[in-house]
Amino acid sequence: MYDYDLLVLGSGPSGQKAAIAAAKLGKRAGIVDRRDMIGGVCINTGTVPSKTLREAVLYLTGLSQRDLYGSSYRVKNEITVSDLAARTQHVISRQTDVIRNQLARNHVAMITGVGRFADPHAIWVDGGSGRENRVTADKIIIAAGTRPARPDSVDFDDRTIVDSDGVINLQSVPRSMVVVGAGVIGMEYASLFAALGTKVTVVERRQKMLDFCDEEIVESLKYHLRDLSVTFRFGEEVAAVEKHQTAALCILKSGKKIVADTVMYSAGRQGQTDDLALDAAGLEADRRGRIEVDGNYRTKVENIYAVGDVIGFPALASTSMEQGRLAAHHACGEPVREMHQLQPIGIY
Repeated sequence: MYDYDLLVLGSGPSGQKAAIAAAKLGKRAGIVDRRDMIGGVCINTGTVPSKTLREAVLYLTGLSQRDLYGSSYRVKNEITVSDLAARTQHVISRQTDVIRNQLARNHVAMITGVGRFADPHAIWVDGGSGRENRVTADKIIIAAGTRPARPDSVDFDDRTIVDSDGVINLQSVPRSMVVVGAGVIGMEYASLFAALGTKVTVVERRQKMLDFCDEEIVESLKYHLRDLSVTFRFGEEVAAVEKHQTAALCILKSGKKIVADTVMYSAGRQGQTDDLALDAAGLEADRRGRIEVDGNYRTKVENIYAVGDVIGFPALASTSMEQGRLAAHHACGEPVREMHQLQPIGIY
């Protein structure tokens, strides 16, 4: 007899929906995650904080009202990190409460701690007390999410050199910033800090940004970002980053050098699978930490599934939620329809 019919590792969008779907089918469902990560990356370091920052910046800088009040309109002249952080933490706290209540309302057990595989049907959970508890389940769904990829050659200190998770915890608004990578996350923060008055330089090894978007959209965005004094260095790669007392020196392979208060790396995402002890369950991840699944989100181990960002593209909250529901239905022996091939993508 197992402790749970279905156990989910991770409480992000895909994990929540998987556990709730199983509970609605009358199954004993549980979620394992750290106390400080309820809601996953989406709530704590990703989508919700970045979008909250964006709304705070649009309001405080007056950007959203300048068509009405003129180009010089500004709600607050000196915007501090504390102005932005207060709103962000408030929203995160409220969203976390919503998720806890939703799980409790659907009778999903919340197991607090860090989980790792003991075998294909068992998870060791370290709750921080120094003792691990063994939890068993008939079916297990991995919804561990991702973390920012960090090049080994770069010495991140979370002050001068940061990744997309650390950038929301900066102590002050930098006067200048180098953003390495012109993907969705890189361009999001480039536009955000440019609106705050930061001198932003974007370095991208490819010849264009957001290479999956229509050229017309990309050119329009580029025009507006240049209007905010963003500089682009396309076809350039970072050779090294040197930390100095109050700034960083970014050295490009072309020999050019850029001095900035902060360097933010946006070099893609890495699956958070290093600490899951996948080998104990007979699984392995690829070099980007991602887990291979079939059309029903089942791994090569029959009772284990994987959903959300940890399986790769498209890595969106909306698609991850649907993956979680579909995986839970398949794991519970319910009829499952296929995911739509075309999914909308929004960048903002």
